[in-house]
Amino acid sequence: MASLETNFGSFGLLLEEKVPKGRMRWKGNEVDAEHLNKNMASLRYESQTREPLVDGHKTYGQVTEDICKPVEAAPTRMWWIGFIVSAILLLFGVVSLYVEVVYGTGMWNLNKTIGWGWDITNFVWWVGIGHAGTLISAILLLFRQGWRTGVNRAAEAMTIFAVMCAGQFPVWHMGRVWMAFFVLPYPNSRGPLWVNFNSPLLWDVFAISTYFTVSLLFWYSGLIPDMATLRDRAKKKWAKSFYGVAAFGWTGSTKHWQRHESLSLVLAGLSTPLVLSVHTIVSFDFATSVIPGWHTTIFPPYFVAGAIFSGFAMVQTLMLVTRKVLNLEDYITISHIENMNKVIVLTGSIVGCAYLTELFMAWYSASKYEYDIFFKYRIAGPYGWSYWLMMTCNVITPQLFWVKKLRRNIAFTFLMSVVVNIGMWFERFVIIVSSLYRDYLPSSWSVYYRPTIWEVGFYLGSFGLFFTCYFLFSKYFPVIAIAEIKHILKRSGESYKEAMDPVEAQSVDDFAKEHAHAH
Repeated sequence: MASLETNFGSFGLLLEEKVPKGRMRWKGNEVDAEHLNKNMASLRYESQTREPLVDGHKTYGQVTEDICKPVEAAPTRMWWIGFIVSAILLLFGVVSLYVEVVYGTGMWNLNKTIGWGWDITNFVWWVGIGHAGTLISAILLLFRQGWRTGVNRAAEAMTIFAVMCAGQFPVWHMGRVWMAFFVLPYPNSRGPLWVNFNSPLLWDVFAISTYFTVSLLFWYSGLIPDMATLRDRAKKKWAKSFYGVAAFGWTGSTKHWQRHESLSLVLAGLSTPLVLSVHTIVSFDFATSVIPGWHTTIFPPYFVAGAIFSGFAMVQTLMLVTRKVLNLEDYITISHIENMNKVIVLTGSIVGCAYLTELFMAWYSASKYEYDIFFKYRIAGPYGWSYWLMMTCNVITPQLFWVKKLRRNIAFTFLMSVVVNIGMWFERFVIIVSSLYRDYLPSSWSVYYRPTIWEVGFYLGSFGLFFTCYFLFSKYFPVIAIAEIKHILKRSGESYKEAMDPVEAQSVDDFAKEHAHAH
């Protein structure tokens, strides 16, 4: 009955021929009409209690027009302001990197105790932000969650840009960046000199490069039908040529759609393990060491939950601005925002549980070094302020989302999305710096670690790269998947859901008479 229920409400009940004695044929199978008549009231394509995923009385043509309009129109004043600010930040980052390359990592305030500072903190933070795109694209696709369609395109793009930013930090942290190719395991004439396959730092190279490649394929394969739409609508010659090449000859034929669906499922299957594996491997950078505060087995699930937590917060930040600036409120609805807030409160609770577990194990282990790291140098000590800021932003404030009114409040959601990402940045800062600045040898205990202007400049430059890419993406590509919105329109569009009420009140006989057709 599940498949029948799904197709009945969307007018998918195909009467191939009339069958006597109260029986009819549905997709080649005989179905007892009397049994269906008794269950008519319970047959719905989608419950009317569910909010529409597309507001307004939209037609297929209106969907195309609304989503393509920002791409085809001239850039707005707000777009130019945002793009110029992002480009300036990117330029500042380039200057900061130039100084670091010319004069070495001594231009950063790293020292003999704190060898990892803002650079690796930012690396882990950006990798975490990239996780929401894969979760929304892959896992929610496999679970057939319709609400992903309004936000998946921008989330996938965000993943690619975030991983691009993340990859910069360990590369430039090498100091002699021209030696970066040494991390690639390939036959060479240096001995041969091979990488250390037992090192989680090498695992990072494999995990993140794989993650970037699969995410890029997933994002671009979803764009192909929309590229064809823009190609067919383009009036300028360069636009028609550009989108024509980008569409790979897409015609919208049945064969093309079948291959597109198959590719989406294959990439979703490949991407799903990456959601768990990438940040798990990043956590091994710390968990496989013997440094107190890092040497713990809870890091893999703790890091994955934190990555999804921060990733969804960044999606909220971008989507709330995008829906307003591009007038896409009918496609990125309050329902989308509330669903993402539910994920945030869930993952925030998991992260909070991990924080408390760390504290408990530091006490229960009876290890003096673990105890001191957590209770003397994290909760208290020179960096105690950062620990409590982390706890406030990541554990306490997200619990406000248990209140439905706050979950559906746009201004509060935007504020919380920023607060969560601040908290998650401080989580990585606390893990790295507070575990390093007091080691086993008191004579090497470092002075208070403060980043230099060039470390801050590199971080701001990564924001410039991220938002420059996002602004270009939002101008030249549809930020919402047109084809996927149309796929759910008759199921979850507001006008179509309203039209289902009289249909659902019909008896099977009346419905059969109205929609029967002869072959």
